[in-house]
Amino acid sequence: MPQDPVEPKPSRYVYGPVPSRRLGFSLGIDIIPHKKCSYDCIYCQLGKTLNKTLERKEYVPVNKVLEEVRRAIKKTAQIDYLTFSGCGEPTLHARLGNLIDEIKRITSIPVAVLTNGALLSRNDVRNDLLNADLVLPTLCTVNEKVFHKIHRGHAELKLSEIIDGYLQFKKMYKGKIWLELMVLKNINDSPDQIKDLQRVIDKINPDKIHLNTVVRPPSEACALPVPQETLQSIKAILGEKCEIIADFKPRAAAAKKTDPAQMIEEIVARRPVTIDDLVRITDLHKNEILKYLQILLNDARIKASRHNSRTYYRTIRGSND
Repeated sequence: MPQDPVEPKPSRYVYGPVPSRRLGFSLGIDIIPHKKCSYDCIYCQLGKTLNKTLERKEYVPVNKVLEEVRRAIKKTAQIDYLTFSGCGEPTLHARLGNLIDEIKRITSIPVAVLTNGALLSRNDVRNDLLNADLVLPTLCTVNEKVFHKIHRGHAELKLSEIIDGYLQFKKMYKGKIWLELMVLKNINDSPDQIKDLQRVIDKINPDKIHLNTVVRPPSEACALPVPQETLQSIKAILGEKCEIIADFKPRAAAAKKTDPAQMIEEIVARRPVTIDDLVRITDLHKNEILKYLQILLNDARIKASRHNSRTYYRTIRGSND
C-alpha cells in the first residue's frame, strides 16, 4: 500500500523570507527565546523584555537551526539575506560564530546580523561576528543618561564600553556595517545631541547610517515618532552615508502579492483575531506574522483595536467599530 506523504516539519527557528526595508527578501533566523535581551527599549515593537541578561549560552540547539536553514534554502526561490534577528538579542547565543561559519559552508547567500550592539564590548562577540557579511547594530545616543532612558539596559552595561566595542569591531571587521539610529521625539532628537552623536559615528565610520523613528506601536507610550522634517534635518547633519528608512513603502507594495499576506487578510475578514490566534491558524512564525500585519495595516486593509488588554486585528470592510 502507498504510504501517506510525510508532513513537513514546522519551523521553530527559521521564518520567511519576509520583505525587509533594508534587506530585500530576508530569511529570518531566530535563535533567542522571546524577549530575552540585554536591553528593554522603550520603542520596541515586541513589548517589554521578559529576561534582561548578558549571559551567553546555547539557547537553542545549533544542529536544529542548521537543519531548518538547509530545508528553507532548498524550498525557497528568492532569499536576499539570511538574517539573525527575531524576538531576542542574537549575540546572546554563545555559538553564534559557529552558526555563521556553518551557514557559510552551506550557501553563498549573504549572512546578516541585526543586533542592539551592546555586547560588541566583548571580544568573543566581536570574533563571532567576523564571518558575517553584514552587521546592523544600533546607536541612538552618546549621552549616558539618555542611553539608559531609551534602552533601559542591563545594570552592568556602560555606554562608553559599548562605543569602544564599536570602534574595535570596525578595525577588525572586513564586512559591511549599517548603523541604525532610532530617533525619538524630545528624547534624542535635539541638534546638540545629533552633533555629539555625529562625532562618534564619524570615528566608527559605518558603511551606511539608517535613520529611523517609531512606526509600529512601541513598548512605552513615551516613545513618540519625530516628523519627516526632523529626520531630514538630522540626515543633513549626518551626511551622505545617511538614509531615512522610516515609513518605507516599495517593499510593502511588493509583499502584497505574497500568499501569507493574502491568507492573513482572508482570516481577518472572517473574524477578529489576535497574533496568537494567527500563529495557531497559519503555523507561521510570530515574527513573520508581525511583518505582514504591518503591511496590511499600512495599506489600510485591516485595523487593530484593543479589547480586554488584547490587540485584535479585523477587516475594515463591514466592521461595526
